[in-house]
Amino acid sequence: MEQKTATWYRWDDMEKERVSDQLGRRLITGDRMMLAHVYIEKGCIVPQHSHENEQLTYILNGALKFWIGEEKREQIVRAGEVLVIPSNVLHMAEALEDTLDVDIFDPPRQDWLDKTDDYLRQK
Repeated sequence: MEQKTATWYRWDDMEKERVSDQLGRRLITGDRMMLAHVYIEKGCIVPQHSHENEQLTYILNGALKFWIGEEKREQIVRAGEVLVIPSNVLHMAEALEDTLDVDIFDPPRQDWLDKTDDYLRQK
């Protein structure tokens, strides 16, 4: 049986991937979860999408306006607030301010690891 051990990270030591002109991120991935710092500049639009991964979005600084589900219910999430997005629920977002959000995914986003998340990489 393989011995598992804990792994320690410091955000400032981690490479910041530039996904688009207005969006960057740093990722930490475990066996069954992913933690991401997502840096979103004011005015950036995250296009509508869905994924199998359950998502928790925790805003550390700034604010995001979300449109959720087929009915595009609007929800503004500000610093200190959390939005839980169930698996396969359509959503999109706009940064109302320069924003740092922490996203947690279960399971990890394979498209983010493989850099096949084309919906985020559009100019």
